[in-house]
Amino acid sequence: MLLLPNPAGMTENDPNFVTALARGLALLRCYQPGDTLLGNREFVKRTGLPKATVNRLASTLVALGYLRYDAALGKYGLDAGVLALGYAYLASSGLIALARPHMVAFAQQYGVSISLGKRDRLEMVYLESIRSHAGSSLVLGVGSRLSLLSSSMGRAYLAAMPELRREALLRDYAQAYPEQWAAEGETVRRAIQTAVELGYAGSFREWHPAVHACAVAFRVAGEDDPYVMSCSASYQSRSEADFDAQLAPALGAMVGRLGTLALR
Repeated sequence: MLLLPNPAGMTENDPNFVTALARGLALLRCYQPGDTLLGNREFVKRTGLPKATVNRLASTLVALGYLRYDAALGKYGLDAGVLALGYAYLASSGLIALARPHMVAFAQQYGVSISLGKRDRLEMVYLESIRSHAGSSLVLGVGSRLSLLSSSMGRAYLAAMPELRREALLRDYAQAYPEQWAAEGETVRRAIQTAVELGYAGSFREWHPAVHACAVAFRVAGEDDPYVMSCSASYQSRSEADFDAQLAPALGAMVGRLGTLALR
């Protein structure tokens, strides 16, 4: 069910928790990359909500402009209201505007792709991404989602968490994706420990067989949850040793400068 886990750790039993609102947002979160239209059957399967509840929520979201209804197919697609919310967030983020020129310079200097991201539930999502022609051949832009376990960005985020919060998040992941956790859990724990010791996280052909990457987490004044900056390249163009010796230290230095600038 998509209602939980949530970043604040709030449950439906909390007096401040508005269940109807959470369920409406859960419908919007059903859409994944590649999904164009979803019907009630998909909504019910992905949220665990009753069909009658799904019908009412979908109709309300259509009326508010967050979903559109295709009468011929009897299915729903995302509408412009969702884009307006996302654009408002990106446009209002001073950090993204501050980081962009530094990211462009980094990508050009080192011939890598570089991305800024945050956690969204059990995934990492790109807030900005600059792709170098000499970097990774993968085309990932704003809104792209990455694994919390196997990506360098996810591992850097986990390493930056206090231990209790990290363990709670890993338990949520193990409960949501038991098969993946059984296969990757121990590897991820070792990677997190290494990231804590080194100050950056690596993922060398683990998230994608063609990609080497490293990432550094950092915090901005006034925000509790950390951001993560990652850089990546094809494994053929940049070795693991390149990341350890050159790219990770350079990325850490750039993130340090950003953190200082963001405080001004």
